[in-house]
Amino acid sequence: MQAKDILNEVSKRDIRFVRFWFTDSLGQLKGFTITSRELERALNEGMGFDGSSIEGFARIYESDLVAFPDKDTFQVLPWTGDGQCTARMFCDIITPDGSPYPGDPRYVLKRNLEKAHALGYEYMVGPELEYFYFKDDTSCELLDEGGYFDLLPLDVGHNLRQRTVSALEAMNIQVEYSHHEVSPSQHEIDLKYCDALKMADNVMTYRVVVKQIARDDGLYATFMPKPIYGVNGSGMHVHQSLFDGKRNVFFDQKDKYNLSDTGKHFVAGLLAHVKEFTAVTNQWVNSYKRLVTGYEAPVYICWGQMNRSALVRVPRYKPGKEDSTRIELRNPDPACNPYLAFSVMLASGLKGIQEKLPLCQPTERDVYGMNVKEKESAGVDELPGSLIEAIQYAQKSSIVREALGDYVFSKFIENKNIEWENYRIRVSDYELKTYLPLL
Repeated sequence: MQAKDILNEVSKRDIRFVRFWFTDSLGQLKGFTITSRELERALNEGMGFDGSSIEGFARIYESDLVAFPDKDTFQVLPWTGDGQCTARMFCDIITPDGSPYPGDPRYVLKRNLEKAHALGYEYMVGPELEYFYFKDDTSCELLDEGGYFDLLPLDVGHNLRQRTVSALEAMNIQVEYSHHEVSPSQHEIDLKYCDALKMADNVMTYRVVVKQIARDDGLYATFMPKPIYGVNGSGMHVHQSLFDGKRNVFFDQKDKYNLSDTGKHFVAGLLAHVKEFTAVTNQWVNSYKRLVTGYEAPVYICWGQMNRSALVRVPRYKPGKEDSTRIELRNPDPACNPYLAFSVMLASGLKGIQEKLPLCQPTERDVYGMNVKEKESAGVDELPGSLIEAIQYAQKSSIVREALGDYVFSKFIENKNIEWENYRIRVSDYELKTYLPLL
């Protein structure tokens, strides 16, 4: 879009306010609102703000930053709680001299996509985000006891999902599927694949829309990876492919799995570096309560086609659907920073392509049912079992440092170490219930 197109739309629809959105290093949405009369200047010059209080952003003595709106992200918000029409735009964060700010997660992803473009690739992704509906944000009181693909009356959240899908579509975010998930009160809406930068913006918008629609009904939606003990947690399976123009470079009709050498090297890169980037795709202490055996979350580092216990799955090729050839990475969760998560996935896959890493044999057995010797014989390793273990892998990783850049890498590791230390010294309800009566 051009500035004049946006200004015409604002005038025609009597849009009074425009929200400028961006994310901090942890993937939390930040922003501020300007009035429509300030919009023309903002489109040309950006809007200055103090970045010193944004997590992972500027230090206090270099806090002046500029939010420069990406014109192509202009969308009208499909809810108007105050009766006044409001739009939003995602922003790139720049310094006063016009340089990209290295602490901006959106810039981190752009930089990685440029590396892919230099190799002739466009990175396409399609995530499946799961979440829970609860009655409020202070408990885990369920709305329903429904299960996978259940419909009314078990699926009480059906109408909430439909309204959410309608809102997303109104913002030009295409949806493929929506349904009740395995756990009670758990739901999933799958976004139609597109380029990774647009998708990262879409994921951020998706999380806002899901929460807003729930809030309108006095309810609460959460993307917390594992809010309830004893049931499946929420994941964000990410379908990925590389295109060269209109050609999907992962496709090979002659291969047993219809996966090209390029695709195999990409998968090998993911498998080789996943322990290093798990701290980014699963960035919270709670993320590792989901990554345990028995709850459909991947724990073991292997790949397969039909095997849904594998970390990477290569869905079967449908004749005439070469463009849909993809690989599915199953460990990320929906509470990650999508800009950073897509960056480390892409960097790892490209590393596999550049180094022509060989892909191991697929594992089609249920890995959860294999004993230790069988897993060792098959060469099946495990993901980190806690945030601190994941941090230890990440802080030694050259591929994660390169993907995030020195600035974001340092800030991210610093924050995660603080989070782990805060968690480590807390006394939990489990400890009180288990040890207080005994010791």
